[in-house]
Amino acid sequence: MAARRDDQAAWTVSGKVRARESGGVVTVAVDGITTQAKYYKPLLYEFFRKEWRGARPAWGDRTVEIQVEHIGEPPWMDLDNLAKAILDGIKGWLFHDDSQVARLLVERRPGTRERITVTIAPARPRAVSKASPAKRGRSP
Repeated sequence: MAARRDDQAAWTVSGKVRARESGGVVTVAVDGITTQAKYYKPLLYEFFRKEWRGARPAWGDRTVEIQVEHIGEPPWMDLDNLAKAILDGIKGWLFHDDSQVARLLVERRPGTRERITVTIAPARPRAVSKASPAKRGRSP
């Protein structure tokens, strides 16, 4: 039997939620969308509590990308509330505290099916500018 490549990690599935880990990056997908952001916190929390056997919370900065795919007209949804509900649902399972989120991207876009995809990865260190404070738009 051939060894499975890391990019072909199996999905853990329960109801509308599925997740997998590959190379230190965790991808979570939720089928269907609702305008009620508060729906996602208990849904994700229960999935990770009952089903997830992958990565445990780690310290260090994280990058979180949330993509909401919709069919037809975009849903009337506050993306900031959605992001907070999702972060609260995965907190304690994929990172210790949402203060570890160094980069957060939330976007809504047309797709082939209605779903929310969340990608959690270690944050890459950013290069520090060596320009003077005045050149970076700051006063000395």
